[in-house]
Amino acid sequence: MRALDQAIDLAAAFEASTNPYMLLTPDLRYAGMNAAYLAVVGKTRDELIGKPLFDIFTGGDTEEGAENARQLRASFDKVLATGARDHLALIHFAIPVTDADGRTTLEDRYWSATHTPLHDADGRIVLILQHTSDITELERLRRERDDSPAISALDMILGGGVMNRARAVQEDNRRLEIERNRLVEMFMSAPGFVAILSGPDHVFQMHNEAYARIIGRSDVVGLSIREALPDLAGQGYYELLDSVFATGEPYEGKGALVTFRPEGSNQEISRNVDFIYQPIRDNGGAVVGIFVQGHDVTDTVRAAQRQRLMIDELNHRVKNTLATVQSIAMQTARSHTDPRSFAESFQARLLSLSHTHDLLTRSHWEGADLRAVLEHETAAHGPSRIVLNGPPLPLGPAAALSLGMIFHELATNAAKYGALSTPDGRVFVDWSIADQTNRTLTMTWREVGGPTVSPPNRKGFGSRLIERNVRHDLAGEAKLSYASDGFIAELSVPLDRDSQQHG
Repeated sequence: MRALDQAIDLAAAFEASTNPYMLLTPDLRYAGMNAAYLAVVGKTRDELIGKPLFDIFTGGDTEEGAENARQLRASFDKVLATGARDHLALIHFAIPVTDADGRTTLEDRYWSATHTPLHDADGRIVLILQHTSDITELERLRRERDDSPAISALDMILGGGVMNRARAVQEDNRRLEIERNRLVEMFMSAPGFVAILSGPDHVFQMHNEAYARIIGRSDVVGLSIREALPDLAGQGYYELLDSVFATGEPYEGKGALVTFRPEGSNQEISRNVDFIYQPIRDNGGAVVGIFVQGHDVTDTVRAAQRQRLMIDELNHRVKNTLATVQSIAMQTARSHTDPRSFAESFQARLLSLSHTHDLLTRSHWEGADLRAVLEHETAAHGPSRIVLNGPPLPLGPAAALSLGMIFHELATNAAKYGALSTPDGRVFVDWSIADQTNRTLTMTWREVGGPTVSPPNRKGFGSRLIERNVRHDLAGEAKLSYASDGFIAELSVPLDRDSQQHG
């Protein structure tokens, strides 16, 4: 009964207080009020209980009224967000006043308000208590001052000294709060990563979402850099932060490589970043923290690396192609004194080189399959005249180009002098990998059904090109046999050498 009696006494005191009090729910609806509050707002308890505060207190149609309503709402929002008491030093709103003749008018009043959160046993805010004090007379004294020394002195004490300071402090706090919220919003939504570290141990005070994404974790606030990101050890970033804090000199990094191990993962992620470590100083100029800001430039750095590799590869290919063209021109000229026959042979060999280039371009110069190279170089003779037999075998660019030239020469010679020069002649091409460990390609070009073959009196350009390409370009071996029943070419080429050159 004693607790009940105390509660009744408190309720009676609340109701009897001459200062206006009211209680709001967390969604800002009236939960209770005392008689003084009802008298101030000119409403009954039934008219207010359960109603949203800002359906009753709209602030009116004036700009000042709208600003007063905004300040009041901002104060309640702050209480709900922080769980702490908030003060409004000065707020202006009119109250209804009924005169002796029963006429009701609005009278301007000025108030000072305190908003206090009331918590339950679990710490949740269940109600907000508003306590207001009427300071209208102080404000009127300030507004009604004249030039007399007495009134001026009183105004300085009560009006100018108290009211102006209260108004100025409240306005400054409002501006600071707005500016702070704006800066925090900009900080958190910045497209680059941002973090604030404090003290010589570089403790995280805050960071934005972009920073959390790049480090692969979000629970680092309150931890030092070494505690939060132990995976940075040995990468030099701890030492850079220590240096900036000790010297006060900022540090800027461009395209720096940093490796993180995201929380819950065993795999490391490497990124390239542009960043700056900017010292933060106190009023005395001493360094108290470091502002970290930067951008993930991994895609840009990798694109630049790929571009450099492509340019280097292009230069290499152009030089090799020009050397091949020069060799073709010189060897063709030695074998053909007639300009017309030289032009025909030279153009045919350039076309062969172009065919293989087309194949490689389709795969972005990553290579071509051996069968595809053979089909390209022998397509003019028809698929029924040349029988291909062997497994799929990817070739690197260097091997594809050299073998393409070799197959062109073999097919051209067969069409002029060998099996493809007669209607019934055919060519059988067989290949396999002879040594799986060292990956050696063995290939046999065998012609049947053609005219009787005899060894040539001198080596022509085709024979020299085949032997030169196999031995010098491919580091392999070539054996050319001129048996009476048909020409045979046996090639042996190590494939790993080509993959190393390509890589």
